[in-house]
Formats: sequence, C-alpha cells, structure tokens
Amino acid sequence: MRFDEYAAYDGLGLAELVRKGEVTAAELVEAAIDGIERFNPRLNAVVHKAYDEARAAANGPLSGPFAGVPFLIKDLGLEVAGWPRTSGSRFAPETADARDSELVRRYRAAGVVSVGKTNTPEYGIPGVTNSDRLGPCANPWNPDHISGGSSGGAASATAAGIVPLAHASDGLGSIRIPAACCGLVGLKVTRDRTPNGPDDYDRAIGFSVDHVVSRTVRDSAAMLDATDGPEPDSPYAPPPKARRYLEEVATPPGRLRIGFSSRTASGRPIAPEVQAAFEGVVKLLEELGHELVPHDIDIDWRRLYRAQGRVSAANFSAGMKRRIELMGREPGPDELGPLARRAYEAGKQISGQEALWGWQELRAFNRKILASLAPFNVYLQPVMGTPPPRIDALDPGAMELDAFDKAQARAFPFTPPFNFTGQPSMSLPLAWSASGLPLGMMFTGRYADEVTLFRLAAQLEQARPWAGRRPAMVSAQHA
Repeated sequence: MRFDEYAAYDGLGLAELVRKGEVTAAELVEAAIDGIERFNPRLNAVVHKAYDEARAAANGPLSGPFAGVPFLIKDLGLEVAGWPRTSGSRFAPETADARDSELVRRYRAAGVVSVGKTNTPEYGIPGVTNSDRLGPCANPWNPDHISGGSSGGAASATAAGIVPLAHASDGLGSIRIPAACCGLVGLKVTRDRTPNGPDDYDRAIGFSVDHVVSRTVRDSAAMLDATDGPEPDSPYAPPPKARRYLEEVATPPGRLRIGFSSRTASGRPIAPEVQAAFEGVVKLLEELGHELVPHDIDIDWRRLYRAQGRVSAANFSAGMKRRIELMGREPGPDELGPLARRAYEAGKQISGQEALWGWQELRAFNRKILASLAPFNVYLQPVMGTPPPRIDALDPGAMELDAFDKAQARAFPFTPPFNFTGQPSMSLPLAWSASGLPLGMMFTGRYADEVTLFRLAAQLEQARPWAGRRPAMVSAQHA
C-alpha cells in the first residue's frame, strides 16, 4: 500500500480494509514506517522506533475496532513493556519499562499496532514540544512553527499522516493545544474517564487525562469506546456512558444553548486573525440552528492561577522526590531543563499549608466555573490566542523564563480551567490562518457529557470538513 493511499484513510477506515482483506496489517505497518522515514527527519515527532516489534505484532492475531491500525504512544506517563520512557528529561532511568500500563493494554485490545513513541517536552510542562533531551518537534503545516505541547509529537505525526490517530495526554491543554496547532480533533476527556493506573501519583491533583488526537471525530469516539471505564480500584470513577460514543456521532445534537467568549483571563485581546475565525464559527453555529449566548466567566482569574501555581509546583516537586528516590540521587545541574528546575525548586519552598490553601481555592473556583456554565449545553472559546508561533519565538531553552511565560500566556490563554473542573473539552480544526496554519476552536461540555460534544463535533465536521486537507510538505510527497 502506497503511503498516499494509506494516509487518505482514518483509523476505522484502515481497519475496515483489513477486515475485508483488501490490505494486511503488515502492509499498513510498512506504510507507517515509510511515513516515519520520510517525514520524521524534518518533524522530529517520533523519538523511539519499534519497527521489529510492530512487524511481529502485525503478523499475529489481531482483533478490535482498530485491528491492524498503526499507532504511536506519547513518551510520557504510560508504561510500554520493553520500551524506554524518558519523559523528555535527561533525569530518567535508562532501563525499559517492565509492563504495560492498563491504558496500553486497552489500546492493544482495540487492535492497534504500536510502531513507536512520540516527542514530548520535559515532564509535559509547557505548551510546546521542545526539550534538551528530545529536541524540538515541528508542525507539518509549516515546520518553522510549533506543533504545540505537550502532545506535540503525537499531533505532528498524525497531521503528517504517519498514523491516523495517536495517544496523547492533557494536564493544562496538552491535547487541545497540539490538536489546534496541527489541524486535528483533540478531546480532553472527563477526569478519570480513561484509566490512570495504580501508580498515578503524578495525577494526584486530577488535572491530567489520557486520550488521543485524530483526524476524524469518529476515530476519537471509537477509541474512547475501547478505552473508557474505570479500573476496579479507581477512586473517582465518572458516570458511565449510556451507549457507545460511536453511536452518538451519528446522532444529531438538536438545538443547543451555547455560551461563547473570547475574553482572556488577562483582558488582553487575542490576535485579530483568531478573533475573526472565532466569530465565523459563532455564525456557523447560528446557521446550524443553535442558540448562541455571549458569556464571560466572571471570576478572579489572578487568584485562581496563583492557587493553581502553588498546587502544581508542590505536586511536581513531590513527584520529583519520588523520582530522586528511584534514581538514588538528586538531578545533576544539566539533567533538568529550566522549566523543570524552576518548578522543582519552587515546589520545595511551598509549605503544606500553602499547597492545601491552593487546593481549597481551586475547589471553590471550580464550583464558581461550573455554576457560571450551568445554563449552557456547551461553552465555546478559541483554543489559542494566536496562530501557532514560530519555534524560535517560544523556546524554553533559549529564552529568559519571564519572557517565555509571557509568550505562553499570549498563545495559550484558554485551556487550563477545564482541567481544574474535570469537564470534557474538545478542540476542532474549524479555521485556518492566511498563512495556512490551523486555528482550533474549543468546545467544553458539562461534566461527564462527552456525548453532546461528539454529536456537535460530528455536525460541524459535516458542515465544514477538514479531514481531506493535507499539509503542503505531505502533499508534495504524494505528488
């Protein structure tokens, strides 16, 4: 199967070809490997190649909705038996993981064939995928620009057609931001919707979730059908779904009441190009019959982020304490990048009283946010405040940290609150900039209501199709 033929299908489409006998899983794996070898030298999206293992798996028994479909795992959080896990840091064990995480077991049961691991920034901290250990990851739509973070490798590889969907995770926007940068569907699921595993101490504050980035809504829905559901000992299991999400994709959303706002927490306006695209999506939703209501979340944003900063720094520092115990030593001067070093040192200075004050504040703010959005089925915002910046304009290793923080705040002003509240939140590629870069729009649902998001996303995918668009660097290879 030629790469251009392979890249034209989504995951369910490829699985259907395998089921019909029109192509083999082994042929799909070879097409994915071809894509990695073509595009990865420019993108740096794939950081661990498991070609021999993938070839062996493709020639073995496969079942599930994605049987035979090539897949990639983010190099952060999930354990894959026999594979290294760097978390983008020089301060990482050199040994391979001994077992699969529960979510990896569910991916395997869904039938995917994992061909490698994707790039991530150090410990997933920033909204860009760039670290001293793994290097910068480029955007297929324009390799001079960021692919987002921290799931930038997953998004870059998926947008380039290397795989139709890839594992991703989101702690403050790390699925939605890369999806927005790379023109993909990116759903941050409800808190604990997918399994975290028994050793999920880094998720103690509940912000981080795992799912995928994909080119189609139905792939996102089908993979969540295959992976959602609590583990037997999960302490915060969300309400179960009533029926398969893939069925919801085929169900009209009805007339929804949608609140919308492009006001940032700082009050600074977003880029005019993003604002114009946002207004165009509001108009599109009205044309589709929905009720659109202007609505700003009116809270003390400065106090909210002060509280979150204390909680996150204390949690990161506690996680570093565990890593130090595992390694048997403190990280050396060159083993942590500037963001990780700052978070580790800052967290050590935060008292238990201050950390719990921050957590209490977050709980109170979560109630206020949820109450503010209660009148709406869905809340609409842009994902980003600017088009995807250039890599050299948002580089944590080359910029003063204060300047980097300000640049991040301008680029990514919208995503974090819904990690705090645990609500599902989805990026959809509904606009492109004049220079050809994707501009994602963010749809946030009520707690545990992925159903409404999938129904609305499918309607928008039909009204403004995006899956057939290809980055120029990929189209040129097809010619």
